[in-house]
Amino acid sequence: MNLRNGRSKALAIGAVALVSTLSLSACGTDDNTKTTSGSSASGAAPAAAKIACADKGASLLAAGSTAQTPAIDVWKAAYSAACSSATLTYGGGGSGAGVTQFNQGKVAFAGSDSALKPAEVDASKAVCTGGQAIDLPMVGGLISIVFNVDGVDKLVLDGPTLAKIFDAQITKWNDPAIAALNAGVTLPDADIQAIHRADDSGTTANLTGYFAKAGGGAWKYPASKTWAGQKGQSATGSAGVAAQVKQVKNSISYVELSFAQTNKLNSALINTGAAKPVEATAANAANTLAAAKVTGTGADLALDIDYATKADNNYPLTLVTYEIVCDKGNKADTLPVLKSFLNYTVSDAGQQAIGAVGYVPLPKELAGKVKTQIDALA
Repeated sequence: MNLRNGRSKALAIGAVALVSTLSLSACGTDDNTKTTSGSSASGAAPAAAKIACADKGASLLAAGSTAQTPAIDVWKAAYSAACSSATLTYGGGGSGAGVTQFNQGKVAFAGSDSALKPAEVDASKAVCTGGQAIDLPMVGGLISIVFNVDGVDKLVLDGPTLAKIFDAQITKWNDPAIAALNAGVTLPDADIQAIHRADDSGTTANLTGYFAKAGGGAWKYPASKTWAGQKGQSATGSAGVAAQVKQVKNSISYVELSFAQTNKLNSALINTGAAKPVEATAANAANTLAAAKVTGTGADLALDIDYATKADNNYPLTLVTYEIVCDKGNKADTLPVLKSFLNYTVSDAGQQAIGAVGYVPLPKELAGKVKTQIDALA
């Protein structure tokens, strides 16, 4: 799929559990390549794919980002239809928890919505014998600013205003700063109910990274997985946050596009300084992701995404979920299944399948780099 031409489609998916524990059949068959047309947990059928199964089964444990849980649901359906005799269990406890479990040697890979910090890489050397953890971009997406405001179904916000809202510097929906961005919209004289993630989250890290770059100095804290803003309510996981916004009047929060769609939540447009406010769509996020630069060194493929973009049709709150793996020192009994599963997820078929449920397929050049590193895992 060519990301720059905006062909990605965002379709609604079914309800997603707060923590998804997935038991999927992994590969273990004499026929190492099967063609399958599976169906996702959401009911959307992924494209038929040739999946190269591992030559023996194993029990593979993984954990982390809740942002990628719907994507793993889709991949699980196609992969389990093609391969059998081994299992993968994914616990979506949040990016912070996933990286912690990885560095404790409890999981074969972790999902994280932000790249590893130097201290986390250093800690990984204790479990990656002779190697270290690396970031493999796998799931492209965007952070949707979701809102539930009485009488308002279209809302425009910008970086400084959002930073002030989430830090309780702006507390009323009819605040002049919000009104100035929404001419002709009747905003209620109501308290803003800002909701943030309770758990350490890569989604939070990306949002606060955006505040740091595009907040005009309004955000006084460093970008972090741990929430630092003042006041507000909290909820655990992307699904928990989305459910809270749906229930609480005059609320606002941040979730991945797929969760906004699942819960039928309104998404704010972002005034970036482009010709017109930018909608939260997969196509607009694809434009931003295509311009991202690899900043990781060696086998690491950490990306630098331009949160402060002012290009037309470039949605700034774009993210990538990384699969965190050891470049060397992976366990011999799980390495074949790990490589087989990840090779499917980065394939054209795997990326197109999640593109159909609100994610942003990786640019082909980047996907090629990821595959090279997967093949080199040892």
